[in-house]
Amino acid sequence: MSAKVIETIEKEQLKEGRAGFRVGDKVRVFTRVKEGDKERTQLFSGTVIARKGRGLNEQFTVRRISYGEGVERIFPLHSPRIEKIEVDSRGHTRRAKLFYLRGRADMSVKEAETAKRS
Repeated sequence: MSAKVIETIEKEQLKEGRAGFRVGDKVRVFTRVKEGDKERTQLFSGTVIARKGRGLNEQFTVRRISYGEGVERIFPLHSPRIEKIEVDSRGHTRRAKLFYLRGRADMSVKEAETAKRS
C-alpha cells in the first residue's frame, strides 16, 4: 500500500518532455540560481557524457571545456531548479557512458566528434 502512495507522489514530481536527449548530444541546460533575495537563470552547455537512474532519481552529467580545463556538472533530470534543456546537436555514439572523453585534450575531443559524424 505504501509503495502505491510513493509511486503517485513521484508521478506528480516528474517533469514532462525532459527525456528528449541522449548520451553524446550537445545540450544547453538552463538552471535557476537563487542569490540572496534575487533569482537568475544560469546556462551550462556541453556534451552529455552519462545518464543514470530511473524515474525521479534519474540524473545526467554534462561536460565542457572552460579555459582549457574540463568541467563536469551533474544535474537531476526532474529537478524543479532546471527551467529547460535544449538540444543543440545530436551525437552518434556506440557507448552508454563517454568517460573516455575525460582523458582527451580539447582538440582530440573535437576530432573524435567529427569522426563520429562521418
